[in-house]
Amino acid sequence: MNKYIVIYHADAEALAGMQSATPEEMAEGMKPWMTWAEACGDGLVDMGTPLGGGQKLTTDGSSSSSRDVTGYSILQAENMAAAEAMLQGHPHLGWAAGCEIEVHEAMPLPGT
Repeated sequence: MNKYIVIYHADAEALAGMQSATPEEMAEGMKPWMTWAEACGDGLVDMGTPLGGGQKLTTDGSSSSSRDVTGYSILQAENMAAAEAMLQGHPHLGWAAGCEIEVHEAMPLPGT
């Protein structure tokens, strides 16, 4: 099995809506995520967490805000097509306009 890193993207407007949600609204919003997680079964290695306050660092020592990455998950699947299939109908894609999901295969380190 291969591991896949899933990165969730959303724009500032969607994030503002999440930050103003009540605890009840947040709990309700998590229900589709939990349904997705159950459907993934053992293929979901790590549900992940929301992310915020990211910084892009450069070789010259400067940094800038990384605003659109909002969370991650880790999947395991036979191949990229299987990982993509696990993400079909993912609740993040229906959360708000402009939401996107990236998926990357975690490649083995050379020499290991």
